Amino acid sequence: MISAPVRRSLAGSLRHKIAGPDGQQAAERIWQTEGERWFAPGDPIWRVHSDASMFTGGVRALLLQSLHPLAMYGVAEHSGYQDDPWARVASTSTYIAATTFATIEHAEAAIAKVRSIHRYVRGTTPDGLAYSADDPRLLLWVHVAEIDSFLTTQQAFGRRPLSADEADTYVAQAAIPATRLGVEDAPRTVAKLRATIEAFRPELEVTPPALDAARLVLHAPPLSRWARPAYGCITTAAVATLPAWARDMIGVRARPFAMPIGRATTAAVAWVMTEPAVRRPGGAPSD
Repeated sequence: MISAPVRRSLAGSLRHKIAGPDGQQAAERIWQTEGERWFAPGDPIWRVHSDASMFTGGVRALLLQSLHPLAMYGVAEHSGYQDDPWARVASTSTYIAATTFATIEHAEAAIAKVRSIHRYVRGTTPDGLAYSADDPRLLLWVHVAEIDSFLTTQQAFGRRPLSADEADTYVAQAAIPATRLGVEDAPRTVAKLRATIEAFRPELEVTPPALDAARLVLHAPPLSRWARPAYGCITTAAVATLPAWARDMIGVRARPFAMPIGRATTAAVAWVMTEPAVRRPGGAPSD
């Protein structure tokens, strides 16, 4: 049995990795600020984005997003993720938290900040194709790959999977901040979400940056040797939930018992993160 101090230490380390050094200040702003919010605690988007399955969903999203060459070259050439991948993880997780749980004012500020960064992310691939981070089509790909991943891992490993109607509501709610970010025709149903991903398939390919990202995410994460076994369980589950065609492109395969491993790992992460002594600021509920 893990002692309470060890459990608190694990939770703190995990929060620091995911939220970054400024995570405490961001959490206080998100949870303790009074004001109107886009979403409420009973909404499907709260259930998905507060579930421990998001850890697996994040890995799946990164692998899937990397298959669009223009999106991946933009990340590889402008984000510096290989030198400091946890900084990118922290910025993404803070953005998701702000646009899901924070006041509308803070959510809009988070969106404006990302839009201002996107204006400077542009360039040309080795094949001579121009890319821009504020291209609505690239934004659409990043959005659908992300939301499909969060929904898929929630349904596979989450504590309370969504009903079909709730899943449609989740997709529609996720479209609200996405549209403000610049996504055009963001899906509002699961059927449209899956159809949009399928429509992107002719544009997808495995590029050197995509392979580099997969190697970093799957085989060379910046973690201590003590943390790698648990992280390996998360990546095993993430790979298993990818579409078969995406696994074939990346060159990975689903391992035996990946789904039970994913459920057990998600339950373990949820147990660590809900230790009473490390509740969210303001006593905000966690799922």
